[in-house]
Amino acid sequence: MKFIDEAIIEVRAGDGGNGCVSFRREKYIPMGGPDGGDGGDGGSVYLRADSSINTLVDFRHSRRFMAGRGENGRGRNCTGKSGDDLVIRVPVGTVVHETDTGEVMGDLTAHGQRLRVAQGGFHGIGNARFKSSTNRAPRQSTPGTTGEHRTLQLELKLLADVGLLGMPNAGKSTLISAVSSARPRIADYPFTTLHPGLGVVELPGQRSFVMADVPGLIKGAAGGAGLGIRFLRHLLRTRLLLHLVDIGPNGNPVEDVATITAELQAFGAGLATRERWLVLNKIDLVPPDRRAAHCREILDALHWEGPVFEVSASERTGTGALVEAVMRYIESLPADTDADGPDSLPGE
Repeated sequence: MKFIDEAIIEVRAGDGGNGCVSFRREKYIPMGGPDGGDGGDGGSVYLRADSSINTLVDFRHSRRFMAGRGENGRGRNCTGKSGDDLVIRVPVGTVVHETDTGEVMGDLTAHGQRLRVAQGGFHGIGNARFKSSTNRAPRQSTPGTTGEHRTLQLELKLLADVGLLGMPNAGKSTLISAVSSARPRIADYPFTTLHPGLGVVELPGQRSFVMADVPGLIKGAAGGAGLGIRFLRHLLRTRLLLHLVDIGPNGNPVEDVATITAELQAFGAGLATRERWLVLNKIDLVPPDRRAAHCREILDALHWEGPVFEVSASERTGTGALVEAVMRYIESLPADTDADGPDSLPGE
C-alpha cells in the first residue's frame, strides 16, 4: 500500500434543530397554552486516534464528512432528537491543522485520543420557553444555529524512539531489517526506500524500542529536492538520530555527513542539535588491515565528537552493540522526555 502522510478533508457539524411554535389543543381545554418544544443539538465531528491504522490513504477519495442535524422541536413539549456525532478514525501521530488560519488544532499521539474539530449547532428554543405572566400566548421561537464548517489538513508524523537518516543507499533499510522484523525493500540503487517505515527492535529482558526508516536525503532536501522534504518531519518525534554513512569504496562519507548536517540545519525545528550518533556502515567492504585507519581518517576530517559505531548491516557485524547502546540511552532518558511537538513545521 502506498504510504500517504498528508490529506486535506472538509468537515461539517450538524445544524441545530429549530424550536417549534405550537399550542395545546384538546377537548374541554379551550386555553391550553403554548407547548412548542426545543430543537435538538447538531452532532459534532471528532477525530479519534486508532493504532490499527498507519496511513491517511483512506482520505484520498473520501474527503467530505458531515455529522447529523438536530431534529426540530414538536408540539406537546417534545424536544427534537440531537444529531449523531461523527467520529473519524485517523492514525496515531496525526497532526491537525485548520487550513484557513494555519492553526494547529491538535496532535493525536495516543490510541483512543479524541479531538473535536467541528462543534455542532445549538438547538432552537420552542415557544413554550417564552411563556410568561405577561406573554401567555407567545408565538416566537428561535432557529437552531449552524454547525461549524472547517477544512482541515491532516499530517501524519511517525512515532519512533530512533530515526535513521543518511544519503540514498547508505544502508538504512538494510540496518532496520537486520535489527528488527521490518522487511523494507532493499536494492543496490539509490532511493530504494520511497515511503517511511517502522521496525520494533527487541532485546533480551523484554526491552524494545521503535526505529523509523525514512527515504534517503540529498542536497537541497530541506528546500524540496528529492524525497526528503516530505519525510524530514518524521524525525521530529524521535529521541535519537542514527546517521548512517557509506564508508565503502563507492562512498564519500565526509561530504555526505556535511551535506546531511546542512540539510538538518536548513530544515530547522532543532533537528541539527538533536542527539545524533554516527554509524559507519559497510565496513565489510574495507580491507581489515585498512579498516581502523580508514575510520580514523573519516572522524578526523569530520571533527566528530559524538558516539561512533562501526557496523556492517548486511553482515550484521556490530549491530548488536549498536542496538544495546541505543537501548541504554533511551532507558537513561526521563520518562517524560518527548520529541518536539508540532508547534512549528518547517518547509511548509
